[in-house]
Amino acid sequence: MNAGFIAAGIAVSAAALLTAGSALTANVLFKKVIPRQDGVKVDMDEMADAQKWQEYMKIIEPNKEFMLSLPKERIEIKSRDDLTLIGDYYPAEKPSDNLVICFHGYTSQKMSNCSFAAFMHKLGFDCLLVDSRSHGESEGAYIGFGILDRYDCLSWINYVDERFDKKKNILLYGVSMGASTAVMATGFDDISKSVKAVVSDCAFTSPYDVFSHILKRDYKLSQFPVMNMNNRICNKKAGYGFKDYSTLDAVVKTDIPILFIHGKEDDFVPVYMTEKNFNACNSEKELLYVENAGHGASYYENPALYEEKVKDFIGRFFTL
Repeated sequence: MNAGFIAAGIAVSAAALLTAGSALTANVLFKKVIPRQDGVKVDMDEMADAQKWQEYMKIIEPNKEFMLSLPKERIEIKSRDDLTLIGDYYPAEKPSDNLVICFHGYTSQKMSNCSFAAFMHKLGFDCLLVDSRSHGESEGAYIGFGILDRYDCLSWINYVDERFDKKKNILLYGVSMGASTAVMATGFDDISKSVKAVVSDCAFTSPYDVFSHILKRDYKLSQFPVMNMNNRICNKKAGYGFKDYSTLDAVVKTDIPILFIHGKEDDFVPVYMTEKNFNACNSEKELLYVENAGHGASYYENPALYEEKVKDFIGRFFTL
């Protein structure tokens, strides 16, 4: 048999094995990440070590107790694809023209934003904490990673406008996936003028970018061909692709002011993603880096700095 033919056959077999292995990896990753999760799947070590967590809980627990002590109203709305989405509405102590909508991160739930919500409530804001699709009490089989959730964000904004006759000034706040959701929503041409500003804490640029980063960091695999295969699976099963939209698509066209925040020690959503968002943003903007903070931990690492920066930024667009 011709040696060249044998070599070609080996090459084809190797390529077939590589393709089969990549396809298996893509399927495993999809099943592990995209379908609704039973509980928090993010490694909490991404945020902080055990000693730091003990300190963070001294901030989180009192704020959670504060929010749970407040009167609240359970809100239900329908998404554009007919899912029931759930939120908790906490009216301010006194009648207020200001309202913040809080969006949580991947596999978290609405109360994960209790510390920021407590801060905003004490500033006189109504607070609306929502469960993203496929999280908490909200319906959904597949997590949207901002691509689908941006439409849900728009639905929550429209609900506030309709309920309060467009008399509320709206702040959008999110952490990680929730931040990407809020930022992506600013790219809608028909987003309500009631939205006055966004606070984006450690947003990723796109699910494709952040998944590629984790694939390389944790599994030592390049994005091609696994991400391409994973993308096709997600398109077929969940109805969206990882590159369908990005925060970069939104920030180049929005006129809504954005405060970008990122922990300097974040290796889950790399700091460069917020740098890209900030540099591409054409609206009024500011950037806050928090030293020694891991993923989503900026508030807990330095609450005084965080609150001071947020208050200073939103004070330009809201009457506090």
